Amino acid sequence: MRRLLGPALTILLGAAFVALIGWLLHQQPSPAAVAVPHQGAADSHHVYLHLATYPDSMAGEHGKDGGAEPDWVSYGPTTTLNVPRHSLVTVTISQYDGGEAITNPWFARVHGTVGGSETVDGKTVTGVDPEAVGHTFTIHAAPTAQDPLFVSVPLPAVPDEAPPAAGSDYPKPIEVTFSFRTKGPGKYVWNCEFPCGDGTYAKFGGPMSTRGYMSGTLTVT
Repeated sequence: MRRLLGPALTILLGAAFVALIGWLLHQQPSPAAVAVPHQGAADSHHVYLHLATYPDSMAGEHGKDGGAEPDWVSYGPTTTLNVPRHSLVTVTISQYDGGEAITNPWFARVHGTVGGSETVDGKTVTGVDPEAVGHTFTIHAAPTAQDPLFVSVPLPAVPDEAPPAAGSDYPKPIEVTFSFRTKGPGKYVWNCEFPCGDGTYAKFGGPMSTRGYMSGTLTVT
């Protein structure tokens, strides 16, 4: 019996930790929501988002000085996302940051998108090299009565030798595009599953667990 109690307790503690992180992300105050523009009057149920990942916080929602934590990695231009119900959502992420091997290779694969794929600089793939991941964009939800939604896409690391982007101090970004479908209304959290919180325990603290940096909300209205 004792042999069984150890693994069972570990699983329960792990599930409790995931639930706690989800609850904490829901409790943190959120900045002003940004409406998602509809593009293409012929199909109002197809909306677009354009996000970016940066190696610091000086290009996102914290202003040019980077706010309180200018050295933290961040998503931008905002981490508060709104999309309509029963819609096709196409997301493009300009990935400006480097990276390394991801702790859990499962997150180097694409999950929950239309066709089970993403495009990386125009090439359709179902995953990226787990040894060179920059970040992930992962939507999930606490178990509630709302419709389930899980999407996770990996963002390849920008090579060290990448040329600079025109008019920018950042390297030329890698462009990642994918689509997913929403169902009914609900509120979800999203975050990066690549451990990029340098200087924190297991690199999962700091920007990894703070809304406005590598995590945010997705509201289906």
